[in-house]
Amino acid sequence: MNYEDLRDYCLSLRGVTEHFPFDKFSLVMKVQGKMFALLPLDNPETQIALKCDPERAIQLRDEFPAITAAYHFNKKHWNSVFVHPAISIDFMMELIRHSYDLVVEGLPKKLREELNGL
Repeated sequence: MNYEDLRDYCLSLRGVTEHFPFDKFSLVMKVQGKMFALLPLDNPETQIALKCDPERAIQLRDEFPAITAAYHFNKKHWNSVFVHPAISIDFMMELIRHSYDLVVEGLPKKLREELNGL
């Protein structure tokens, strides 16, 4: 999978910025300061982490062996998925868009309006 294409796709979404996390081996993609994706920089075998609503996380986990659902570290529900790069680029972009939309929907009204005004 070409991570540069995924990075470009993320950056094409309205209001997205990229940040280096503490490890310098991946990029955090944020919209209005909220993370929706974590992309690896170098290792093509590294999983991509995406925000996901609990019901969809369970559904994806059950349907696709290359997807693992993950608990939020201090909550008792699924809130993200780890996606192995074996998934097709088109499906990965669909998952990224879902993650982006989920984060945007959860933004306060004022931030959503600012985003739509960009």
